[in-house]
Amino acid sequence: MRLVIARCSVDYAGRLTAHLPSAPRLILVKADGSVSIHADDRAYKPLNWMSPPCSLKEGTGDDEGVWTVVNKAGEKLIITMEEILHDSSHELGVDPGLIKDGVEAHLQELLADRIETLGDGYTLIRREYMTAIGPVDILCRDADGSTVAVEIKRRGEIDGVEQLTRYLELLNRDPHLAPVRGVFAAQEIKPQARVLATDRGINCHILDYDAMRGIEDDKLRLF
Repeated sequence: MRLVIARCSVDYAGRLTAHLPSAPRLILVKADGSVSIHADDRAYKPLNWMSPPCSLKEGTGDDEGVWTVVNKAGEKLIITMEEILHDSSHELGVDPGLIKDGVEAHLQELLADRIETLGDGYTLIRREYMTAIGPVDILCRDADGSTVAVEIKRRGEIDGVEQLTRYLELLNRDPHLAPVRGVFAAQEIKPQARVLATDRGINCHILDYDAMRGIEDDKLRLF
């Protein structure tokens, strides 16, 4: 991972256009090719970013100090450096991935055992399907035989959708699996996460923990 702190301006050109005026910012360049620009607030959320696969070109000559990041759709993130305050690179190695809490681990086990919860005709390929950036919770096939990658959370938020997006980008490079679509499954899915998932063609599925365990709902019902 490369960490650059610089006074810079940023322009995005793609489906929309956006401009960040000159200010000190943190630029993260990750091993997967992604580039993100951060301010000293907003917690983990970047001001702007480019998801992989993409390429970074640092300008030379008259364009020295201009970074151009281009993705496969031809969209561009142009970073104009005015002053670099820090520039360092660090080898982080392969991340072991997020350790699931007890509920998430049990949800994964239950869903793998009851894969038809996702729909009629679903069949399990395997749990914890390993990729270069970590394991996909569940890999399965739908009734049409298409591959489906499932990311499971107790509470579904934007970072979970981003995680599944990265898995899908890798899995779809495998000709034996592609095309692979995604399902974001959780007991609760935040509205922002649902909007992002829908925008990326990822289906959302609410998991009823008690129903999956075979526990009847003791609330009064009309029918």
